[in-house]
Amino acid sequence: MTTLFDPRDPALRADPYPVYRRLRDTDPVHRTASGYWVLTRYDDIEAILKDSSTSSGFPWDETWAKHRGGGESPIVRSTRNWMMMLDGAAHRRIRRLVGHVFTIRAIERLRPRIRAAVDEQFDRIGEGEVDLVSEIALPLPIVVIGELLGIPREDRARCREWTDKIGHVVDPFITPEMRDDMNSAETEFRGYLAGQLDQRKREPGDDLLTSLLTATLDGERLSDDEIIANVLLLFNAGHETTVNTVGNSVLALLRHPEQLDLVREHPEAIPEGVDELTRYDAPVQAAARLLTGDVELAGKTIPRGSKVMVLYGAANRDPARYRDPDRLDLRRGGIKALAFGSGPHFCIGAPLGRLEAEVVLTALFERYRTVEPTTDEVTWRPNFTLRGLAALPVKLLH
Repeated sequence: MTTLFDPRDPALRADPYPVYRRLRDTDPVHRTASGYWVLTRYDDIEAILKDSSTSSGFPWDETWAKHRGGGESPIVRSTRNWMMMLDGAAHRRIRRLVGHVFTIRAIERLRPRIRAAVDEQFDRIGEGEVDLVSEIALPLPIVVIGELLGIPREDRARCREWTDKIGHVVDPFITPEMRDDMNSAETEFRGYLAGQLDQRKREPGDDLLTSLLTATLDGERLSDDEIIANVLLLFNAGHETTVNTVGNSVLALLRHPEQLDLVREHPEAIPEGVDELTRYDAPVQAAARLLTGDVELAGKTIPRGSKVMVLYGAANRDPARYRDPDRLDLRRGGIKALAFGSGPHFCIGAPLGRLEAEVVLTALFERYRTVEPTTDEVTWRPNFTLRGLAALPVKLLH
């Protein structure tokens, strides 16, 4: 069997899009040697994400759980309460309760605080040569989610360290080191959050943790374990995707001067432009599903019990969905990118990630007359699913 796709290939991390194009053109429903079915066409992927015969319940899959420490390991026990890993009524219950307090209105109220946090970072940086990933993209989402949850400033660096290790849980291939790190980090982070919840029970605050403790819908409430698990999810989803969105977006603009000129001349184009930037180089490249029934695609039958990997990055460059898809065009319009999923598991934190990217891009190009890369070489982080830069060194001048 010929394998056209291997997420462990370093070349795929450097530039996955030629591989996606070859797969989409030659074998859009591709079965790998490891047994995964890999989908690359927009319509096929959207159909799978909306299909009721697909499941996100990987924590109950024996092989998936084994690679992450087994069914009783801390990380697997935690993911069994993550809303993104639940299906049906269990998923709807937690999503409704979390969504009841994590609303678009609540997120939009964060705009002044996000702008203040971004301005504070840029004030500290000033001018000169800086790494936008380490100085802006990495700290910002932890500051924002920390503010949202009421996490003390002095604890946020530790939260980021734990989040970095736990985030590997969604990787398709787990090394023993990753397994041990994510389980240790989950245990430590869980203990920390349990202490934060105990404090809110004694002294309620004006923050999301307090709101999650008191949220009630139709007589239903979240347990402490469910709150902690989904706060871990919010940290991971909110951190990794925002870091990658900011870094990938700035890099794309620097590599497309005509689009950068558009942003400078028409900053009002930035909010809609973020959708195009996430389409062009998605912060989340892939997701997986388990099939609970047979599915027919492209003349092939994918049997019940199969594991399906949907490549968001490939769908977002599908010429059947987007004209000239390899071109960055902030005026494109009509974008329904799969950067944050689709269907019932569409990312609940997507509006927050978009807002953070919008604020960073607006502030960056308002403040600095010159934003230019100091090297043509870029290094991508060793994570296929979550695509992001390890560093983005630039020169900034007012």
